[in-house]
Parts: sequence; structure tokens; C-alpha cells
Amino acid sequence: MTLREWNARLHGLVVFRALLEDPVVAKLVDLTDRMDAGASGMGLVCDAAAAFEAALFEHTPNWSDYLSNAVLESETICVRQAAAGQLSPVLQSALDSELAFLQALCGLTLDKLFQTAYSEQSQRPELAFLPRWETRELDLAAAYTQRMSEVGKKGYGMFAKHHVFTVENGQLVPVKYPDPQKLSELPGYEQEREKVIANTRALLTGMPANNVLLYGDAGTGKSSTVKAICNEFAAEGLRLVEVKKNQLYQIPDLMDKLAANPLKFILFIDDLSFTANDDNFAALKAILEGSVGGRARNIAVYATSNRRHLIKETLTDRTGDDIHEADTRQELMSLSARFGLTVTFQRPEKARFEAILTELAKQHHIEMPHDQLLVKAEAFAIRAGGRSPRVAKQFIEQCESGVQK
Repeated sequence: MTLREWNARLHGLVVFRALLEDPVVAKLVDLTDRMDAGASGMGLVCDAAAAFEAALFEHTPNWSDYLSNAVLESETICVRQAAAGQLSPVLQSALDSELAFLQALCGLTLDKLFQTAYSEQSQRPELAFLPRWETRELDLAAAYTQRMSEVGKKGYGMFAKHHVFTVENGQLVPVKYPDPQKLSELPGYEQEREKVIANTRALLTGMPANNVLLYGDAGTGKSSTVKAICNEFAAEGLRLVEVKKNQLYQIPDLMDKLAANPLKFILFIDDLSFTANDDNFAALKAILEGSVGGRARNIAVYATSNRRHLIKETLTDRTGDDIHEADTRQELMSLSARFGLTVTFQRPEKARFEAILTELAKQHHIEMPHDQLLVKAEAFAIRAGGRSPRVAKQFIEQCESGVQK
């Protein structure tokens, strides 16, 4: 393949058009542009080659590995249609053609590229000092076919690289460094968590899954449970989207987009509560159940709250001048009823608190007599406002750091 052909095929990508926005691939395109244009002086070519290699070496010295990973994780019209079981013959043909080209591109070396532009590399001794990136043999078409068959677990695009997201201006934004919480690090509430885990497994297998309300006292591990479950099942195709209460109105459009994705999603609303006249109240009711659109089977809402019925109420609300007070109360109660599964996390009694402490002490390798550990932890909990898993973890962390002796 001539230099002009390499350059034209890169610019002519259709199915994998998004690759041109990849920072490393973009610098390779710039290099072929300058070489094809016959840039005067080797300085411009050297500059482009060095920029490409510097960007590549930030990730790996092997160009084949980098490009193949970029291809496998790229979000394309083909992978979206294939996930829905409707890839057209025209797109299949375009996909096969571009995969064949990208396979060849994976094997491209700097020497090959220079030889396509200059009949003999020896005629350009000023280029000999440039580093040479590595390549390796691979079957990109077979790897892509395998990846397409696993798209329901590994995803594509940003969903292949990340498993936790937030919402900004109605768009998903990946969280690069999510909370690494593990289920094994959350002792004491196994029975409560098992209900949430069972519901999550149902979601992953395509069975009917409930929206979940995790309700209870502060510091009992409600939010940590949701994060740990997402981390536990990320490899099985679970993704977490954290949504703020003031973003609820953006969720219907987001759910429409996610409904066509082969992955499974938890929309996570942390520390949820409303005032009686909160506009977001009606928005969440419609999301949970009650809008004209059917609920997507790959999406569930998991919310945490310290309030059983999610509404901040006052005595004035009960003695107000509402003529249909009973109807109003039914409306307020209806929101929590739309969560098919409600799991209660109560403040731990002494025995559970001590069991949590004992397990955390083992995990953190705390060397302190057991009875002394319990006495000090109880005193710490009193000063902290009461027993909870959060207080137990804070105490153990202080022991580990040497603050508590």
C-alpha cells in the first residue's frame, strides 16, 4: 500500500470514524498528511512522527496493541445494530473492509511508512534516529467478532472503559476513579444486602427486577452497598449512573438512550428526600412508574434515604387547611410505594456493632486485645453520636493510623 493509500484509507473511515478523534490515531493521520503533502524539510515530518510516538508511548510501545484495543472498544453504528440483532448487509460489508484495513494498519512500522514515501530509507539518514514502535501479529477480525458476542458484558465506547458515570447537562460522563468499595469490606448487614444482590442478579439475567429503596439510619452502609454491588458485577455487564435529585427531569431522555444498550444500568439516587411541593417529586414518580413509556428491562432505580416515605413532613402538614387531606397524604405515600423492594438498614445493636468491629479489625490487621478494642470502640461511638458501621470503620482506621492506641 502506498503512502497516499494509507492516508486516503485513514481519512475515509466510515464505520470506525470515531477513531479519528483518538489522540494517538489523530497524530498518525497528521504524520501521513505531512508526508503525503511533501512537507518541505524533514523538521515537519520529524515533529509529526515524534508527536505520534510520544502519544503512543504514554500508553504502550506496541502500536498493534493500542490500535486493536481502540478498535474493539470503539462505539460504532455496526456494534449498536448488531446488539439489536439487525446489522444490514451494506454495513456488514463496510465493517469487513475497514477491519481488513485496520488489521494491516496494526502491522504498520515506521520503516514501512518511510519506505512508502521514500524509495529507499537510506536516502533519509536524518530520520534514522527516531525510535521504532513495536508491532505484533493478531487477527483483528476474529477478535472483533468475539467482542461483538460479548458486548452485553463488556460494552462498547466509554461503557467498555468505565463502569461508573455521572450526569452533566443530560449527558453521561465517566468517573475515572470510582469508589473501590467491595462487598467483603462491608460486614454486618449480609442479610439486607442479599436482597439487593438477588434483585441485581435478576436485572443482569434479563428477569423482571424491582426498583430498590434502601432506607435506614445514617452511616449503616446504604450507599456503600450500591457502589460495592456495582463494582462486584461490573464484569457481568452492570453499569452505575449516579443521578442528583435536581437532575431527575433529565432522566427520561437518558433512559430512552440506555434502553437500546445491551448492558444493564442502575440509576443511583443517593440521600433522596423531598418537600411536599418539590417539582422533582412528580418527576421521580413518572420515572419509577406511571409515564406513557414502558419501563426498559435493562434499567433499575436504586435510591437511598434516611426517610421511609421520602417526604419531609411537619405537624403543620397534618393540621393544615387541606380539604382533601387524606388524598394528599396518599399522594405523598405513593412515591415510596413505587419502589418494588424496600430494604431497611437499622442502626446496629451492641452485638452487631461488635461483630462489625471484629471483622474490620481482622481486615485491617489491628493488633489490640479484643476486650480493649470493644471498650475503646464503644467510647468512640458515644462521642461520635451512636453506633454505626461508619463509626466502626472510622475507629478502625484511626487504630490503623496510630491515632487510637
